[in-house]
Amino acid sequence: MIDSSKWSVIEAGLKCVQGKAIVNSISLKSGEAEFVHQAKLARRYGAAVVVMAFDEKGQADTLARKTSICERCYRILTQQVGFPPEDIIFDPNIFAIATGIEEHNGYGHDYIEAVKWIHRHLSQAKTSGGVSNLSFSFRGNDPVRAAMHTAFLYHATRAGMTMGIVNAGQLGVYAEIPKDLLERAEDVIFNRRPDATERLVQFAESFEGEKKDAAEELAWRKGTVRERLVHALVKGITEHIVADTEEARTQFERPLQVIEGPLMDGMNVVGDLFGSGQMFLPQVVKSARVMKQAVAHLIPFIEEEKRRLGTAPKPKGKVVMATVKGDVHDIGKNIVGVVLQCNNFDVVDLGVMVACETILETARKENADFVGLSGLITPSLEEMSHVAKEMQRLGFEVPLLIGGATTSRTHTAVKIEPHYKGPTVWIPDASRAVGVATLLSSAEQRGKYLEDVRADYVKVREQHARKTGQKSVSLEAARANGAKLDWAGYVPPRPRQLGVTALRNYPLEQLVPRIDWAPFFQTWDLAGKYPDILEDPVVGEAARNVLRDGQAMLERIVKGRWLSASGVFGLWPASSVGDDIEIYADESRAVELATWHNLRQQNQKPAGNPNLCLADFVAPRDGGVADYVGAFAVTAGIGIDTKVNEFLAKNDDYDAIMVKALADRLAEAFAEHLHERVRKEYWGYAAGERLSTAELIGEKYAGIRPAPGYPACPDHTEKAGLFHLLDAQKQAGIALTDTYAMLPAASVSGFYLSHPEARYFAVGKVERDQVADYAHRKGMDLAQAERWLASILNY
Repeated sequence: MIDSSKWSVIEAGLKCVQGKAIVNSISLKSGEAEFVHQAKLARRYGAAVVVMAFDEKGQADTLARKTSICERCYRILTQQVGFPPEDIIFDPNIFAIATGIEEHNGYGHDYIEAVKWIHRHLSQAKTSGGVSNLSFSFRGNDPVRAAMHTAFLYHATRAGMTMGIVNAGQLGVYAEIPKDLLERAEDVIFNRRPDATERLVQFAESFEGEKKDAAEELAWRKGTVRERLVHALVKGITEHIVADTEEARTQFERPLQVIEGPLMDGMNVVGDLFGSGQMFLPQVVKSARVMKQAVAHLIPFIEEEKRRLGTAPKPKGKVVMATVKGDVHDIGKNIVGVVLQCNNFDVVDLGVMVACETILETARKENADFVGLSGLITPSLEEMSHVAKEMQRLGFEVPLLIGGATTSRTHTAVKIEPHYKGPTVWIPDASRAVGVATLLSSAEQRGKYLEDVRADYVKVREQHARKTGQKSVSLEAARANGAKLDWAGYVPPRPRQLGVTALRNYPLEQLVPRIDWAPFFQTWDLAGKYPDILEDPVVGEAARNVLRDGQAMLERIVKGRWLSASGVFGLWPASSVGDDIEIYADESRAVELATWHNLRQQNQKPAGNPNLCLADFVAPRDGGVADYVGAFAVTAGIGIDTKVNEFLAKNDDYDAIMVKALADRLAEAFAEHLHERVRKEYWGYAAGERLSTAELIGEKYAGIRPAPGYPACPDHTEKAGLFHLLDAQKQAGIALTDTYAMLPAASVSGFYLSHPEARYFAVGKVERDQVADYAHRKGMDLAQAERWLASILNY
C-alpha cells in the first residue's frame, strides 16, 4: 500500500513498486476532474485504490452521504474511467462513537449499514476502515477499546467488510467478551438506546483503576441549570453544554441574558481562579471551548433578537491582533485571544504574516479599542517599531499592545514606545493580557495605570542610556583570540554519504520517542522542570492534565495521520576562510556551492578564553585538511491548517492550540532524531553512540547543529543560503517568508558540525567594525546588515 497526502509522492511510489499496489487514497474532495485524473493514473500503473467517502462538501458522516458518495465514485470509476470494480476499496469513514455528542451516536451503525449497502449494490467492490477511530473516546482504557473493536469487527465483517486498520493488540475473542460489557459496547455501536453512552462510560470506570465512581462524577448534573453551566465552564466539560444552554434559554426572557447571567457567572469564576493562580492556561482554554460552544448555540437567537429590537451584546472592548509581517508563529497570540474572549473582549485575529497596512486598516474599519502585535523571530521587533511609527503618522490614539517571545520591557520602552504617542504596553505572557486590557478599559483606572507605565518606560530608557555596554575588542583582536584547534593532529571524519538526501512523509511514530516535553509546558505557561513539574504542588495537577490531553492527541495525530513530516539534509566538503565557511560541490573543492557567513564574539575575554566563531570548528582552507559540514531542514507541520481549521470550526480553541503545540514538539523531535541518524549512519562519525533521550536533549553527543537566528548564528538571513543548498521547499515542503521565518511554522533548520570540540555559545553584542566587515562579505549595505542584526548591536 502506497500512502501519502501528496499525489506526486504516490505516483513516484507507483513507478518503483513491484507487483500490484494499493493507492491510499483518492476521493472527490478536490472535485471530479482531479479524482478522474488520479484514478486513470492508478489504473495505468495497475494499482487498486482506496476511495474515501469524501466529496466537495467534506467527509460523509451519515448513512445517506456515505452511500451516495460511494455510488457516485463507483459510477465514475467503472463507467467513465473503466476501472476494474474488484480493484475499488471503499472507506465509508469510521468515526468515534460514545463521545457525548448526540450527532455522533449513529456513526458505528451507519458504517456497518453502509458496508452492507456497498456489497449489495456496488458489485465486486471491497470495503475498509480505520477501526481504532471508533473508540477514541475511551483512549487509555484498553479493555473497553478492545471490546468495542472486537464487537465492531465481528458485525462489520458479517456485513461484508473486507479489510481494516486496527491494533491487533487491542482485539479479543467475541465470544469471550463479558456479557455486561458486550451489551453496553453493542448498545453504542448500534445506537440502541438514548443512554447508551452514559451506561458505557459508567461501566468503563470499573476498568480504569483510580477513576472516581461514575455517580460521583455525574453528581453535578443534579444541580440547577445555572449551577450546571458554571460547573461545566470551570471544569471545561463540553458534553452537555448545548442542552444546558438551551434549557437556560427557555428560562430567560432574552437569549443575551444567558450570556450575561450564568455563562458570565461561570467565566467570572474562571477569571478569579486564573487571576489567583488556582487555574492555569490549559484549563482556561478548555473553559473557553465550553463558552464558545454555548455562545454558538445562542447566536441565531441573539441575531433574531437583534433584528427585531436593534440591540446587541456589548463587549468590554475590541482588540485587533496579528502576528506581524514575515512571522508565522501564533500559538501565544492564540492563547491571548482566547483568554481575552473569556473575559468579554471582542477579538479580531488577523492571523500570521500580516502587513502593517492590513493591521491598521482593519483597526480603523473595526473601530478597535486596542491593537495587539505578536512575533517570535528577531526581525519582528523591527516590524513592530514600523507599525508604531505608522500608527503615529496616521493619527491613531488607541493602546498598542506588544507581545511575543523575542519582545521585552526594555525593547518596548527603547525601540517602540518613543515612536508612538498613544499608550504602548508590553505584555510578558498571556496571563497578564486580561489585567492590562481591563485597566486600559477602565475610565477610573486607565489614567493612573498609563502614568505608571510611562514613568517606568522613562526609567528603563534612562537606565539603558547609562549602560556603557560590554567591554569590546576590535574585530582584528577578536580574530587573533579565536579558538586554536590542533588541526595537524586531527583527521575530520568523511561522511559515508555526500550530497542531499530527502526524507519525505517520514513516519511520525519514529519521532515520538525523541520528544522533549519540557517546552510543551512552557507553551501553556506552566513553569517548572520536566518531569518534576508533574508533581509540583502548585501547577502539578494542571501539568498532568495537559500532558494527558497532549499525549492522547499525539496518539490520534500519529494513528490518524493528521500531520505529515518531511525533511532534507545534505553533507558536503567544506573549509573555513576567516570567519566564513565555504561549502563545495565535491571532493575536488573546485566549485563553491555556498558560503556560510558567521559572526565572532567581540567582548573582552579573560585570559585563556577565546572569542569564538563557528568557523573556528571547521578546518581552514589553507591548512591542507579536508573537512566537511552538513545542513538540514525538517517539518512536522504539513497538513496542520486543515486540522486547526476543523477544530476552530467547532469552537474548539483548546484542541486547535494543542495540535500546534504538538506539531512543534514533533518538529524538534525530528531535528533530534535526524541529527542522531546523521551522526550514526550518514556521516557515521559516532556509529557506536548509545544515548538516551534525556542525554540527547542534554546535548551529550559529539558535534553541534547551530541554527540561524539562534545565539551562535544570530543572523536569520543565513537561512537563505541553507535553503538554497537543500532546495528545501521542493524537497521538504518548507518555505521562507520575506523575513526568513519558516512555513510551516512547525519547522526546524540548521547546520551540522562534527568536530568534538565544537560547542554552542552566544555571539553576544557586536561592534560597527565587525558589522561593516560582515556586510561587505555578504554583499549587503551597512544599513541593511544593521537592520538584520539590530538586536545584537553594541552601538
